[in-house]
Amino acid sequence: MIAKALLFDVFGTVVDWRGSIASDMQKFGAQHGIEQDWQQFALDWRSLYEPAMEAIRSGNRGYVKLDVLHRENLLTLLPRYGLENLSESAIDELNRVWHRLQPWADTLPGIYRLKRNFILASLSNGNIALMINLARHNHLPWDTILGSEPTRAYKPQPDVYLKSIEMLDLQPGECIMVAAHNSDLRAARSLGLQTAYINRPYEYGPAQTQDFEAEEQWDFCGDTMTDIAKLLGC
Repeated sequence: MIAKALLFDVFGTVVDWRGSIASDMQKFGAQHGIEQDWQQFALDWRSLYEPAMEAIRSGNRGYVKLDVLHRENLLTLLPRYGLENLSESAIDELNRVWHRLQPWADTLPGIYRLKRNFILASLSNGNIALMINLARHNHLPWDTILGSEPTRAYKPQPDVYLKSIEMLDLQPGECIMVAAHNSDLRAARSLGLQTAYINRPYEYGPAQTQDFEAEEQWDFCGDTMTDIAKLLGC
């Protein structure tokens, strides 16, 4: 089946969350005379991400958007780094670091090539406002924002993929899931989507324990977004 749309995982695939958060926190620390291991701060914050979503996926909690989960996780994390006395406005500003993450160097050149031939959509666990702000911050040329908030679920729940595809009035086989995470692609393939793997073995830095390479025969594999563009004839 001929592909018409590319659906993108965002955190880790399109943007560098670890480096961006560490850089932002480094600036914050310098402004307030606070020295910490901000790389570890980013990793610790991210480590709370999956458990928070799992409470919703398991049915133990109703759906809430990722901005809310990130803020709750941040409140858990702040005392570990001596930041428990921050004002509410400062906490809100820190939480919005996820809205200003920076793209990998190859992201924009590759995505703009892909834009020539395909519908492009984010398919992320990030909520709509977060995805819009990331797109505006980085000039990401999405045609639409799909994923978690529109479907009221979190990947890898099937509804995130299938309801998003339904919103495009397409069939699963007409869509390619683009991700740097083998688990995301497994979930997508099981539902009939085509798959494209971008290798990001440095997403977690020295703490990375998985996704060092394509673990299955995905339909398209590359080390950069431009590699994927080439494979797709763009």
